[in-house]
Amino acid sequence: MLERIRTRYAPSPTGRMHVGNLRTALYAYLIAKHEDGDFLLRIEDTDQERQVEGAVGIINRTLEKTGLIPDEGPDKDGGVGPYVQSERVSAGIYMEYAKKLIDKGEAYYCFCTKERLESLKQTMESEGETKEITIYDKHCLHLSKEEIEANLAAGMPFVVRQNTPNEGTTTFTDVLYGDITVPNAELDDMILLKSDGFPTYNFANVVDDHLMGISHVVRGNEYLSSAPKYTRLYQAFGWEEPVYVHCPLITDEHKKKLSKRSGHSSYEDLVEQGFVDEAIVNYVALLGWSPEDNDEIFTLAELVKKFDYHKINKSPAVFDMTKLRWLNSEYIKAMPAEKYYERALPEVEKVIRKPLDYKKIADLMQTRIEVFPDICEPIRFFEELPEYDTEIYTHKKMKTDEVLSLAILQDLLPRLEQWDDYSLEGLKSFLGAYIEETGRKTGQVLWPLRIAVSGLANTPGGAYEIMEILGKEESLARIRKGIELLGNRQ
Repeated sequence: MLERIRTRYAPSPTGRMHVGNLRTALYAYLIAKHEDGDFLLRIEDTDQERQVEGAVGIINRTLEKTGLIPDEGPDKDGGVGPYVQSERVSAGIYMEYAKKLIDKGEAYYCFCTKERLESLKQTMESEGETKEITIYDKHCLHLSKEEIEANLAAGMPFVVRQNTPNEGTTTFTDVLYGDITVPNAELDDMILLKSDGFPTYNFANVVDDHLMGISHVVRGNEYLSSAPKYTRLYQAFGWEEPVYVHCPLITDEHKKKLSKRSGHSSYEDLVEQGFVDEAIVNYVALLGWSPEDNDEIFTLAELVKKFDYHKINKSPAVFDMTKLRWLNSEYIKAMPAEKYYERALPEVEKVIRKPLDYKKIADLMQTRIEVFPDICEPIRFFEELPEYDTEIYTHKKMKTDEVLSLAILQDLLPRLEQWDDYSLEGLKSFLGAYIEETGRKTGQVLWPLRIAVSGLANTPGGAYEIMEILGKEESLARIRKGIELLGNRQ
């Protein structure tokens, strides 16, 4: 029985956080927090060539913004650090454990040159072998102790390889996939330590997970093929394996693996496209998992309570942009006014330069958008009246046409010129009195008025809201323009 759930997110600092990696971090966080356990951050930077400058900062910012705050990590030592693998290399941790395996006969020094390994590969190909990897022939396993010591003393470059038996099978268990058995003959004597002294991902992963007390390992199902190698290492050390949770593949709408070419494969891509942090987290949680009650909108705290990793689906999860946009719109609608305006203002400023009330313009859009950039196009008319065809004054439902619209605008203009209260309530009072006095239908008055001040058939807000934002002078100028256009059609 596990005493305490401990999970980790162990990214490589290679750039933006892919949606799949965010899901791994999220599921690991939820598994730990559901049981009041610990969530760790470990930076796996042993592949020095793939590192991207600033990537660690991206990882930290993403976790902070999404609320996935680690209990332990590079900045929060819980007693099992360092939490950066290159620092663990400097501390000699991986060499220490590689030597333990060598002493047990579970690993060995390999001094083979690149030329010999290439020759081995060519030999296998000439013999009809078509495997994706070249199975090493254990040449250096048979070196004598004296030969090994002489090579080491001479400073000959080496790697450390795992000694995998050629016979028998290896079985590992995954929560979702059950028991999976692989013939050992299919497993290579994989490299544990590279010639530069850095561990391979597979070796460091196992050593670190054990030393950090990780109880549950969450990763994508592309690592299923590597799992037997991890099992062999745990067995070689005599350590208990963690619980494995291999998550389903995430595909695009065309059922292909979600890639950078999709334009929305990373968390930062989505933020830049106007998605809300909470909506992204909510949606990513649903990529492979759904609660029994079929609800779809959750706070992170609610996800912690509801999440059950046993309910993760093995089938590929389709990244449905339409659903994410809908979900995002629900979060935008529910946003507090100040938070919404903070996000909306940059979008308003992209298209509006005039000294108008930006907050009132933004407020018109809160219930109408799915992502923040949706704000721009519908509000563009506030900056400049677009060219429009007077046919849009005709509306059967409103029982109005160009002739009636012209008559109403001509009748309204001098009255509006004399009216000074262009607040929302002032305009409602004025137009309400006009409609009552003339006996006209509300739509017959407000439709041509809205067309005149916007130049559009569909607008955020009605005539009252638009005229309040434009103010008296601009509203009157646009009404005069509408009269002119309609007059030219008579």
